[in-house]
Amino acid sequence: MNNAKLFVIEYTLHGKPKSFIIRQDKMDNAEAWHWASCDAGIGRIPRFGRERVQKTSKPVAEKFGVENVTWRPTS
Repeated sequence: MNNAKLFVIEYTLHGKPKSFIIRQDKMDNAEAWHWASCDAGIGRIPRFGRERVQKTSKPVAEKFGVENVTWRPTS
């Protein structure tokens, strides 16, 4: 059974607000920073479900202009 849930991730990129919805099994701050950086074009998205990629960290994302990452489950 699939336990994936929908999450809203909001962030700013060079001062402009951005947001998107993602389906994930679990979400935490590290995951949110990684997916926000992917949405911004900085992080790498895995090509296959089982492929392991290095997650983009908060300091690296901030270096490229990603800030104020917040996440919440959809209602």
